[in-house]
Amino acid sequence: MKDEAYLFTGVAVFFAVTASIYGVFSNEPAGTTALTVSFLMSTLIALFLWVHYERYGRRLQDRTDVPIMEGAGPLDFFPPHSLYPVVTAVGLTLMALGVVYGLWLFLIGAGVLLPGVVGFVFEYGQRER
Repeated sequence: MKDEAYLFTGVAVFFAVTASIYGVFSNEPAGTTALTVSFLMSTLIALFLWVHYERYGRRLQDRTDVPIMEGAGPLDFFPPHSLYPVVTAVGLTLMALGVVYGLWLFLIGAGVLLPGVVGFVFEYGQRER
């Protein structure tokens, strides 16, 4: 994490310097805004990485004295199958078609999309870890 944090801190510094120089010598607000937003986004990622490094320390991949076997084991829970992605895709498709063909189809799509999204969120909420 520390290397990635240094990398994104460098990117944030680059965008900060570039945005300030561009803002001084340019009369265009769009470029200055884009560079400023790039600075803010890279700063957010760098801050996340620094906080994560301070909280959890070095990862197994960052240490050279760790045997490969120490990183073995279950990675995470991956759901076997679900119909909620299909329901969500159909609902979103109907909503997109509703923009073209009328409000009635958009509302039907919203009615189909809502259970799909709720199912995505709460499908494995009660599983034991």
